[in-house]
Amino acid sequence: MKNDTPAAESTGHNPFHQHFYESLSHQGAAAKLGMWVFLVQDIMFFSGLFLVYVIFRSVRPETFAAAHLQLNVVAGGVNTVVLITSSLTMALAVRAAQLGARSAQVRWLMATFLLGMTFLVIKYFEYMEKIHHGLLPGNYYDAERHGILLPGEPHSYFSVYFLLTGMHGIHVVGGLMVIAWLMLRAKKGHFGAGYHAPVENVGLYWHLVDLAWLFLFPMFYLLK
Repeated sequence: MKNDTPAAESTGHNPFHQHFYESLSHQGAAAKLGMWVFLVQDIMFFSGLFLVYVIFRSVRPETFAAAHLQLNVVAGGVNTVVLITSSLTMALAVRAAQLGARSAQVRWLMATFLLGMTFLVIKYFEYMEKIHHGLLPGNYYDAERHGILLPGEPHSYFSVYFLLTGMHGIHVVGGLMVIAWLMLRAKKGHFGAGYHAPVENVGLYWHLVDLAWLFLFPMFYLLK
């Protein structure tokens, strides 16, 4: 694999080395610690959302069992494969950055970006289908007018569905924004064997986004 690390790094000086860190490795370790702190609080945030799901499901089990049949399992399954694949391409982008392979970094980051966009497009069509059939949260629920009769209070199911999948979608959008930023920097040759902490940290974030979906998919699409 061709190593196209910037000349500045090969000479022993890296322009991204902040003066208040002893070395680039020290700087990278501090950045990774900060990312893990962020990820822990994000895990706690999603844990709270999952608890909302558990509470509502325990209170209205019949409603949740019937309402989940209105979801498109095929679309959810395809999105699961898409995100798992994007985790692989992101890991390959991190490895390319560690090796200083600029072109490979850009290719794998672009692949990850396109897979993330694919996820959002599929989710958009899922949302449009729910809106068209009145399967909406709270007072916006209007499925009876479309001939869909569900037991209990089905608006509660779709309130939780849109809350959790919507927050996950916001995380995907945020991830795509920083991946696009990484691509621009990778094209300029900013990352190499000595400096690749931003790619690693964004990779950690992206893996968390994928992991969250691996919980959401069975919770909404498979559990009866």
